[in-house]
Amino acid sequence: MIRFSDDDISQITKHELSVAEIEKQLNDFANGFPFADIIRPATVNDGIMQFDSEYMNKFTQLYDNEKQNYKIIKFVPASGAATRMFRDLFDFLDTGTTNSTTDMVVNNITRFAFYDDLKKFLGDNPTPHDIISGMLDNDKLNLGILPKALIQFHKYNNETRTAAHEHLIEGAKYAEANGVVNIHFTLSPEHQNKFNELMNTIIPGLEQKMGVKFNITTSTQKSSTDTIAANFDNTPFRDNNGMLVFRPAGHGALIENLNEIDSDIVFIKNIDNITNDNNRNDTIIYKKLLAGILIDVQKQIFQFIQDINNNKFNESELRKFITQTLCHNLPEHKISNDEYIQILNRPIRVCGVVKNTGAPGGGPFWVNDAQNGISLQITESSQIAPENRDIMEKSTHFNPVDLVCGIRDWQGKKFDLTQFIDAKTGFISEKSYAGKPLRAMERPGLWNGAMAYWHTIFVQVPNTTFTPVKKVSDLLNPSHIE
Repeated sequence: MIRFSDDDISQITKHELSVAEIEKQLNDFANGFPFADIIRPATVNDGIMQFDSEYMNKFTQLYDNEKQNYKIIKFVPASGAATRMFRDLFDFLDTGTTNSTTDMVVNNITRFAFYDDLKKFLGDNPTPHDIISGMLDNDKLNLGILPKALIQFHKYNNETRTAAHEHLIEGAKYAEANGVVNIHFTLSPEHQNKFNELMNTIIPGLEQKMGVKFNITTSTQKSSTDTIAANFDNTPFRDNNGMLVFRPAGHGALIENLNEIDSDIVFIKNIDNITNDNNRNDTIIYKKLLAGILIDVQKQIFQFIQDINNNKFNESELRKFITQTLCHNLPEHKISNDEYIQILNRPIRVCGVVKNTGAPGGGPFWVNDAQNGISLQITESSQIAPENRDIMEKSTHFNPVDLVCGIRDWQGKKFDLTQFIDAKTGFISEKSYAGKPLRAMERPGLWNGAMAYWHTIFVQVPNTTFTPVKKVSDLLNPSHIE
């Protein structure tokens, strides 16, 4: 057992953690996390719904007709700096060796939304080094340390817009109810002031232009969700001063932020998955489709629970709904009324999934779990055992992080979302600190392990709704160029 000094315990306490929790984390480093027991990929008509125009109209109209009765919020994870977005450019500055991303950026530099700001630092006939250093140097644009939320993504005839600005416009198109658009951004503390400055600058004009009121809230990842860093022998990693090192535990830690959201319907979409005005129509339509499905399924769940409480339910209809709509396997033996309610009464997520184009990341699978039985889950490639890679390779769809969530129960009470996490779905990865290698732990991902025991409904959406910016050169894709 590791013996912690008084200074260690003081550090642990400042992170709102306990020694017992740290010991558990170190034990998880030593034992690892089990692979997901995937059964098969979810496919169209086997876990993934696909709708024709008639049903799409039905559900989008349902949402438009009823949204005024719900408190709606758009939740945008936007905490991290954009360092990885510019990784190839940093490599060029470090090595002097060009790469395909550097060439693409330099050859198309005038097409980027941030070019007007950049050219203030450029003389006549700038070299590739001049251009890239102008983008990344601390005394110039310094784009690498900004969050993606504050990077100018799109250029129009009379303005440029950051990713956060575009999320406000997008939110007004589908998340407005009773004239109000609620949007919540998760941010790092060091970015809060710049974010506030941006909001103060753009919101007054945007409200007047769009005829809505924006209610913008923010939160930071809680220090109590940090995890300790470990050496490769699974002992605590320490810095040069002998202090313990803690790390943010990935986007899965944001379930704590989501748990504090007071809303009926929550749209979740990553900060970098945003398109421009010319390409936004599909996104709006399919967001409304997902929300309409959520409302419809939630009403059925609430009605079944009321009927069960009144002992006036048709059990065969209930079992069909649970197995076919909610995609939960049920045992053949007699289930009590209380057990049926326990199965039904949980948060719901309706997830858009796109056809797999080879992009890295998680996908929809049927997964066997001791608590959940066989259910639908979003599973990351790192959660899949080597012997099951053949199943993974048969996957037809990809998770773009396009969720609409219902987080209240049938009595209108907000669920405690921390009660629906599968703690066994964490991740361990190799990172570095001050040039020294270490092992890092991420908590169960927000849209996989942290939502493992939710109701999950997968809906096929077009690839036009998935326009992420993982590398700066992605801003040259048609979905981002006016």
